[in-house]
Order: sequence, then C-alpha cells, then structure tokens
Amino acid sequence: MRIALFNGNRLGVVQADRIADVTEAVGWDATDAHRSLVRLISRFGELRGTIEQALAKAPTVPLSSVSLDAPVPNPSKIVAAPVNYRAHQQEMQEEFTVERLGFFLKAPSSIIGPGGTILLPYKDRRTDHEAELAFVVGKTAKDVPASQAAEYIFGYFGLMDITVRGREDRPMRKSFDTFTPIGPWIVTADEVGNPHELDIRLWVNDELRQSANTRDLIQDCYRFFETVSRVMTLYPGDIITTGTPEGVGPIQAGDRVRLEIERIGELAVGVADKS
Repeated sequence: MRIALFNGNRLGVVQADRIADVTEAVGWDATDAHRSLVRLISRFGELRGTIEQALAKAPTVPLSSVSLDAPVPNPSKIVAAPVNYRAHQQEMQEEFTVERLGFFLKAPSSIIGPGGTILLPYKDRRTDHEAELAFVVGKTAKDVPASQAAEYIFGYFGLMDITVRGREDRPMRKSFDTFTPIGPWIVTADEVGNPHELDIRLWVNDELRQSANTRDLIQDCYRFFETVSRVMTLYPGDIITTGTPEGVGPIQAGDRVRLEIERIGELAVGVADKS
C-alpha cells in the first residue's frame, strides 16, 4: 500500500496515478498528523481492512491535482548512516565507513515534502545533494538483531540528505531547515519486498548525477537497524536513512532535484537561496 499525506495532511492511498482520500475512514486528525500517523502505523494490522473497504467506495482524483505533504511530518528523530557505500567512500576520500563511524542524527525540523524548496544558507559554500533510501519504524525497538529487523520496518520512501560541505560535524551541516526532503509517500514493506535490490537515481535538472543499487550498501537496512537499536530505543514514526551512493554534487538556486527509487516512486524539489 502507498500511503500519502496531501492537501494539508489529509490521508490518502495512491493507486497508479490517482489518490483516494481515506481520512474519515480511520479517524485521522489532519491537525495532528504525526500523532495520527503513529496511531495508523501501530494499529495497521487492524486498520488495513478498514482502509481497503474504504478504497472500494472512495472516489479518486489524479495525483497531479493534489499537493503532497511530507509523509512523516514530525518524527522524534532522524537517524542517518555516514559513508555506507564503498564508491562514495572513495569519491569523498573518507578514511572510515559506517562500520567505524556509526551514525548521526538530523533535526526533524529539516523535513520538507514533495514540491518543497531547499533553501541554501550560504552563497559562498558548496551545498550537495545526497540520494538515499529511508524507512519508517513500525514498532518500538531496542536491541533488535538484523535477522529480526524486517519485522520492525513499516515502510520505505525516498530521502535527500542535503549537506553543506565544511569542517563542522555532520548534524550541523545537514540539519538546516529544508535539508531533508522526503517522499513522495510511504510504501509499506510488504509491497517493497526486498529493499536490498532497488535502483536509486537522482537528477539535477536533466543531468543524471547518482545511479546505484541498494545491493551495494555496506550495512544494509537490517544491519543498520541493528546498529542503531543497540544504542537507542526507536519508536513508531522514527526515520532511519541508509546513506548515499557515489555521485554527490553541488546544487544551486534555480535547480530542480529529482530522486527516483525503484518500487517506491519519484520525489522532486526546487532550490533557492535563503533570503
């Protein structure tokens, strides 16, 4: 199932190029979207049948006629993997990978949704795009081994980890407001299937910058889940993102950045200078 937030955080289900509004069917509160999302995730086993019944009756409208919102509005944390592809390690001339570096946190306030705008904080420093596969935690997790991690993942989506280059620690350079575009929706784990065989591509305007496959992750989704949950408790609605492949590059005002992940969909955002 493809679960989207749209038109001011209403709840929708995407079917091909159309979307059905199921807000009323599950008692969704658009004024407290993240709390509603956590409730939906936590009770999805019982609510799925209700949603499917609603879909049989709900009218649909073209996706092009609605405004998509960030599918995870306000997680308690965003956990990110540094240097989790070998080719990216080589291009960045990094000494260590995720195996030594562990993970870092991004500010949830950096999230924007499809069609949003990345605001560049500096005109004299390089800011890069980073294409990533991310997922949302489905139930409270602590000390979960990789062999069981799939049971704790609710669904997957695309994420851009926008990054100012410099000597500051990663959380500072990656947490500016608008620096975490996510979307276009959550695809439930059962529909994605194996997350470790997905093509991931990113364009800036019409230039293909990144093209890779998640099979090349150093720590795949499940191993990284184990790494993170060994340290901290994860809650439904938390975001974990798995790192970027090679091909990162600068963005500038006026660019359009587009991320496409196989079996998930396409996320596109604009770029502007912060006024």
